[in-house]
Amino acid sequence: ALDIQSRILKRLPLEQPDMNPRQQQVASKICVQLADYYVEEKDYPNALKYYKESISYSDTDNQVLLKMTHLFLIMDDLDSCQAQCKDLLQDERYKDKATMVMADIMFQKQEYEKAIEYFQQVLEKTPENFPALSKFVDLLRRSGKLTEAQRYFDMALEQSARTTLEPGYHFCKGLYCWHIGQPNEALKYFNKARKDNDWGQRAITNMIQICLNPDNEIVGGEVFDNLEDENSLVGEKRDSEKLGVRTAEKLLKKFHPRTAQGQNRLAMLQGYCLMATRDKGNIETALSTFTDMATTEKENTSVLLAVAQAYMILKQTPRARNQLKRLSKAHWTLEDAEDLEKSWLLLADIYIKSGKYDIATDLLKRCLKYNKSCCKAYEYLGFIMEKEQSYKDAAENYRLAWEYSSQSSPAVGFRLAFNYLKDKKYVDAIDICHKVLEAHPTYPKMKKEILEKAQANLKP
Repeated sequence: ALDIQSRILKRLPLEQPDMNPRQQQVASKICVQLADYYVEEKDYPNALKYYKESISYSDTDNQVLLKMTHLFLIMDDLDSCQAQCKDLLQDERYKDKATMVMADIMFQKQEYEKAIEYFQQVLEKTPENFPALSKFVDLLRRSGKLTEAQRYFDMALEQSARTTLEPGYHFCKGLYCWHIGQPNEALKYFNKARKDNDWGQRAITNMIQICLNPDNEIVGGEVFDNLEDENSLVGEKRDSEKLGVRTAEKLLKKFHPRTAQGQNRLAMLQGYCLMATRDKGNIETALSTFTDMATTEKENTSVLLAVAQAYMILKQTPRARNQLKRLSKAHWTLEDAEDLEKSWLLLADIYIKSGKYDIATDLLKRCLKYNKSCCKAYEYLGFIMEKEQSYKDAAENYRLAWEYSSQSSPAVGFRLAFNYLKDKKYVDAIDICHKVLEAHPTYPKMKKEILEKAQANLKP
């Protein structure tokens, strides 16, 4: 199409000069379609080439400039991205979107405070800007300030009586509840957004992930599995897992993607449902699907992670480690942030199992560099310190894991109370025991092994 349009443009000045501006616009649109296609294919140099060509035909189209800023962000060319944004900030129509890109730039540079300021500018002007709010919730989580999000939900509610009917509001609220360790609340909110055209696919994706992994555990990880086995909660856990898989399978039937990217996401989720059954044949089927996808998309982070997770569940640790090592060298981007974090945590799990605490610690610190609320990283660090009998440091890391998971994990509470006991902080140990037993009255070993011992040590 572009080839034909180029020939038309060569003839127009001689044959129909008055048609030239309109046909320039057509050429510009074709270039944008080509560029969008190359972005989808992850061929970024060609995408950039065609966006620039589009601007050469129609230099007044700031929509194309906005697309270019997103591309520069993906390519990690933050200086070019920032330069484009400065022009867009002068245009009232694109000011809010350009401000959000500026926030992404600061986020990528790990200048979290500046990123937060940019989002605040947008949300204080338009509190019901839910695409901005969903990104802001993620930014606050990564900055370790998720508790501040509630203020922005209140602002959105004050803005309009219709806010509680908005699917975008429910999606953002679901995201918030998921991140503070309230999966059931999150499911309720996502459920209210799942039939919407804009938010539905993402809401269903998140619902399936929650059903398959409500406690945000490391899929394929083995370090904490053994601890749970010791605490004899296995039977109860298996029953809830089966229910979760059945619910996820029902939701998958309502997942109707319209893009190639969406089709891939569907295949991934189907594979995760198969893995969650823990049936060897099902896991091998999922692995086969993931491996096929990995051959066509060699650098796809989520596919490589899924392959590694499948290998881990099949107890093929060396093969899993090879995939995860590839991901440990990958460049961090906001788009891949979740999957990279999971891959680093899983690799750290492998190294902890083999006693290589130094390498594991480096990976866990990398997780915390990009996500200060990563409770799993604190939990693993606590485990390493505990193994090294550094109970004070272990307790501090478990405390952070406990706080950032909104005190929702009884297993973390148990380890925290245990390390307080070992560090002779008996009052703190008793306090944590009461909190865990209030929410989980039958939690194994808590009363006998920690609470009663701590109380005995307090007696004169």
